Amino acid sequence: MAVLEVRDLDVHYGGIHALKGVSFSVEEGKIVTLIGANGAGKTTTLRAISGLLKPTRGTVTFCGRPIGGLPPHTIVARGLAHVPEGRGIFSNLTVDENLMLGSYLRHDPGAVAKDRERALELFPRLRERLHQNAGTLSGGEQQMLAIARALLTRPKLLLLDEPSLGLAPQMVQLIFKIVKTIVAEGTTILLVEQNAHMALSIAASAHVLEVGTLVTSGPAAELARDDKIRKAYLGVH
Repeated sequence: MAVLEVRDLDVHYGGIHALKGVSFSVEEGKIVTLIGANGAGKTTTLRAISGLLKPTRGTVTFCGRPIGGLPPHTIVARGLAHVPEGRGIFSNLTVDENLMLGSYLRHDPGAVAKDRERALELFPRLRERLHQNAGTLSGGEQQMLAIARALLTRPKLLLLDEPSLGLAPQMVQLIFKIVKTIVAEGTTILLVEQNAHMALSIAASAHVLEVGTLVTSGPAAELARDDKIRKAYLGVH
């Protein structure tokens, strides 16, 4: 079953037509990735889904209900969380305060405490740094915090934008290992990732964007073997 359906999505920034009729779906319990060059429209797609941008045309349906044009907090409350590029943490608040903000829309303190504990099991480094200001964390730890905070919204669908950006290879491996665990525990993920090789290696399916247009879709393993994709995005010549 599709947890997310995007149909004929258009987005404009002023005079720029950033997305042109983009359509795809995300199956429940899977990792789906959007790949493409810088400026292809990947981040714009995520922002339009999570309510940070208003589409000029098209529909976004989440768990069978339209969400296109709704404010971001309403979309979060319905079970869709977005970890933006650049992480979006509050650097002047502690790690613990950042985590608390993840659950501000919830009214089930017992379940929140359980989810917080699970997030700290997934990211044990955060437990060691609960009382540190988030701005003092390393880039990888900030990425962990951004994902942990999003998990405290108890999302059915998690949008991840460039989780490996600027991180050391070892940290990238760790983040992606945890991403796979999150999916195994029942959260669906829509992933935007500049490391196309890594994205295709963990995703079930992939969609390729070029200058705001969806040009091809298919099983991730198949696209990873496609010569055109390999040359364009995987650095194979």
